[in-house]
Amino acid sequence: MSFADTAPNSGLRTLGDLGDVAGRRVLVRVDFNVPLQDGQVADDTRIRLVLPTLRALRERGARLLLVSHLGRPKDRDPAFSLRPVVDRLALLLAEEVALAPDLDHIPDGDLVVLENIRYEPGETKNDPQLAARLGALADAYVNDAFGSAHRAHASTEGVVHHVARSAAGLLFEREVEMLSATMSDPRRPLVAVLGGAKATDKIAVIERFLEVADAVLLGGGMGYPFLAASGRRIGNSLCDAEGLAAARRTLELPGAEKLRLAVDLVVADDFATDAARRVVNIDAEDIEDGWEALDIGPRTRAAYAHVIERAGTVFWNGPVGAFELAPFAAGTHAIADAVVATDAVTVVGGGDSIAALTKFGVEDRVTHLSTGGGASLAFVEGRPLPGVVALMRAPSDG
Repeated sequence: MSFADTAPNSGLRTLGDLGDVAGRRVLVRVDFNVPLQDGQVADDTRIRLVLPTLRALRERGARLLLVSHLGRPKDRDPAFSLRPVVDRLALLLAEEVALAPDLDHIPDGDLVVLENIRYEPGETKNDPQLAARLGALADAYVNDAFGSAHRAHASTEGVVHHVARSAAGLLFEREVEMLSATMSDPRRPLVAVLGGAKATDKIAVIERFLEVADAVLLGGGMGYPFLAASGRRIGNSLCDAEGLAAARRTLELPGAEKLRLAVDLVVADDFATDAARRVVNIDAEDIEDGWEALDIGPRTRAAYAHVIERAGTVFWNGPVGAFELAPFAAGTHAIADAVVATDAVTVVGGGDSIAALTKFGVEDRVTHLSTGGGASLAFVEGRPLPGVVALMRAPSDG
C-alpha cells in the first residue's frame, strides 16, 4: 500500500525541472557510502536504489559525473577509494564506468565517478571554492543522496549555488515525500516503532512522535531508561545517566501516555550466544544485577504486533533487541513479520532495521525502505535539512 494521492507536494525541484539535458554533463550527488569487505562491496543496496535516477538521466541523453563520499578518510587513504564501488556499478549497469582520480583529471566519458569527495579537504567545510569547482564541471546538478542532506557540504549544498539548474533525484524525492506524508498527513492510526542502542540518540524523535503519532512502541536499548525511569529495576541493561534523565523528562511531556514499554524481556548473564537466559515479566519482577535485557519477550512481541496490525501507517527505526545474536533475534523478527503483514503504509529506516529486514528476507515487502539514516531522523524531528532547502522551489516558481 502507498500514500498515493495523500502525499503532500514536497516543493522540491525534480528531474522534470531540468529541461533538456541531452549531451550535457549532469553532476549527480549519490550515496555510495557502502560497506566494504576484502576490497569489495559487501552490500550494494545504496547503489541499487540510485539506479532509477541514473537510468532516467541516461535515457534523456545526459552525460553523468557521479560524486559520493565513502567513510571518513584522512588525506587520500586508499582504503576509502571508490574503485570497488565503480566496479560494482559497472556490473549493475552493464556499462563502462570510469573513475576520475581528482577534480583536475575528469575523463571525457558518458559515465564517470569522481574519487571520494572527502579526499577534498574543503568538502565537509562547505568551502565555496570547492563548491564552485564542482559546479564548473557540469551543466546541471542532481542530488540523490538524501542520507547526506542534513549536512551543509560543498557537494550537497554549496554546489547548488554554482549551477544554472538543480533538482532532486528520484530516490531523494521519494524520501522527502514519504517522510513528509508520514509526519504531516499519515493514514491513522500512526504507529512509531523505535529501537536501537541508546535513548539519547533518538530522544528528539520520540518526543516528536508523541506529538503526531497515536502510539509509540519502544524496544531495545531505547526502552530500558524509560523502564528505569518508571521505577523498574533493570540490572545491567543499557542505561546511562544521560539516557535516564532524558527518559524522565520525556515521561512528563504531554502525550507520554502514548508510549508503550516492554512488559517482558529476554535477559542474559552475558552478551553471547551461549549465555544463560530467561524471560522476566518486568511489570512484576526485577532484573537482577549481573543480568541484562537483550530482547523483548513473547508477551511484548504479541502486544506490539497487535498494535502494528491495526495501524494505518507504521514508521519503524531500530531493532528491538540484539538481533545479530540468534538467541535474541525473535523480537526484531516478530516486528519485521508484523510490519510486512499489515495493510498499513510502512516506512522502515535505519541501517540496523534494513539489515534485519534483509536478514529475514522481507526487505522488498515494505512501502518505503529509507536509507536516509541521520538525515531521516533529522527530518522527522522537524529540523531543516540544508540539502533539501537548497533544492526547494522559490515561491515565484509556482
